[in-house]
Amino acid sequence: MFGFRGEAIRLKNDDEIAGIRKSCHLLADMFNFVLPQVKAGMTTKAIDTLCHNFMTRHGGKPAWFREDFPGAACISINEEVIHGIPSKKRIIKDGDVVSIDVGIDLNGYISDSTHTVLVGKVKPEYKKLDEVTLECLAAGIEACRVGNRISDIAKAVCDIAESHGYGVVDEYTGHGVGLDVHEEPSIPNYYPFKGKNPRIQAGMVLAIEPMINLGAPDVYTLDDGWTVVTEDGKVSAHEEHTVAVFADHTEILTDLNYAGATCISK
Repeated sequence: MFGFRGEAIRLKNDDEIAGIRKSCHLLADMFNFVLPQVKAGMTTKAIDTLCHNFMTRHGGKPAWFREDFPGAACISINEEVIHGIPSKKRIIKDGDVVSIDVGIDLNGYISDSTHTVLVGKVKPEYKKLDEVTLECLAAGIEACRVGNRISDIAKAVCDIAESHGYGVVDEYTGHGVGLDVHEEPSIPNYYPFKGKNPRIQAGMVLAIEPMINLGAPDVYTLDDGWTVVTEDGKVSAHEEHTVAVFADHTEILTDLNYAGATCISK
């Protein structure tokens, strides 16, 4: 999401993880409130307003404002992969695939998560795409264990996506998060990849986010400077969780079903 800061990996202590967890739980609460309301006929600006109002009512603020993004939520539809700008003119239609990517800044602690909503009666191939993207996310989180490397996450995601013939976006990646919107390390969804491949350590807080295309992996950015779309115009799905790595387990901080959450079915 957005740009790297060029810093070393920041391992979080217990107090910092506790603050990030509160931000992530607020984000999960927000999604549990917003996702059931997403339907055909809504504008993407209306969804953004729901997100913004919920987080500010509960003491948070949009994390994306740190990056000068013009909205509290990135709302990407169909061939839009990431960074869709909320608009009063963009109306959601029956059959749309809508990815909602939100971060909350709660007292300086940053959360980040994405959920793809299938609106109304979607094509079976779109439903399968999102199901596989969720499977990729789960596999990536399972590989996120102390002693493994970032490449283990990438390989877990890539193997599943490519086994279904999908394109894995390689120009954008997951990332460290928690004290800033975008921290080291970069977490590619494709394998093999060039570049840094650090071992996973206790204290890492990571945003794992497969971006999987129905067609080819190639993407480009629209003239608005933000919205990234598939080059072939085919649909993309995006799912993301923030996780915290401990010595003996990995916790999904943005889990919609965390203890105390008001849960919805995905």
